[in-house]
Amino acid sequence: MKKNPSIYVGTYYKYNCGPSHGGSIAGEWLDLTDYSSKEEFYEACKELHSDEEDAEFMFQDWENIPDFLISECSLDDDAFEYFEAIANMDDDKIEALEIYRDNILGKHFEISVSDLIEHFEESYQGYYGGKSDTAEVEYAYEYVEQAGFLNNCPDELSRYFDYEAYARDLFSSSFVEHDGHVFTN
Repeated sequence: MKKNPSIYVGTYYKYNCGPSHGGSIAGEWLDLTDYSSKEEFYEACKELHSDEEDAEFMFQDWENIPDFLISECSLDDDAFEYFEAIANMDDDKIEALEIYRDNILGKHFEISVSDLIEHFEESYQGYYGGKSDTAEVEYAYEYVEQAGFLNNCPDELSRYFDYEAYARDLFSSSFVEHDGHVFTN
């Protein structure tokens, strides 16, 4: 079940100079699906902390937001574009997108959300089970079937096809697997 992205919003002033200067984590959880843009979200933050003239927002905790979109003091400009892009994805595909971003592209690779989604859609082949060796062989079976490699081969010969060896070849150069998710390399 997909959970909404949310942020616990406090301020640096309250944290550092709150009740009797001992600090305070006074704030509130805000559900980002209640807002259509970063600007609208920040307006809600200002309203929440209207007791401060020029509040410096402190995002003390967050849920269901990838780390590349948020820090303690800022929300990425592309965050709402990302949330919109994943709105119709199931949990497995969102997990695959995060695996792609963190492991295939690399955590420090700078890319726009629209390019990330486009590259992911081109690369993602699907989920093939949780174990590496099983996922690779399952994908090899599907790959051979979809490509029709053995269509003209008699059944007596096609049963000798070594799917495990073919999977090793596929995943040594053309494909990569993470947690059962398969991507082009």
